[in-house]
Amino acid sequence: MRKTGRGSLSGSMEDYLEAIHCIGERQVAVRVRDIAKRMEITMPSVTGALKSLERQGLVNHARYDWIDLTPEGKRIAEEVFRRHRVLREFLTLILGIDSKTAERDACGMEHAVSETTLDRLVRFMETRPRRDRESGVRRERR
Repeated sequence: MRKTGRGSLSGSMEDYLEAIHCIGERQVAVRVRDIAKRMEITMPSVTGALKSLERQGLVNHARYDWIDLTPEGKRIAEEVFRRHRVLREFLTLILGIDSKTAERDACGMEHAVSETTLDRLVRFMETRPRRDRESGVRRERR
């Protein structure tokens, strides 16, 4: 669980923030139905989670209106998305995991991996030769 200024944030709540962030990158307004569709859950489940996130000061949401991330919510969402992206790239490009499995596994791992481990994965991914990063070529060590 991630600590916020107003309590702890579960992996599930981080997933909601990440979903809001990703939807907001593609369209002007984020609505409950958009989150429910993306996460493949019911709209009442989304509404309940939004109430919790609003109490923690991470989202702004008026009933039947669009959802906005607060600055703190945006910061957390961007960090969760970053963790997810790095883990997914590591799984697909380095370990050769298929994209569907890598996506599912990265979603679970992003909440559990330590900041130290993630930082080292990022450095590892950034120091790979550019050609390898772009093509996904896995180099064997001799």
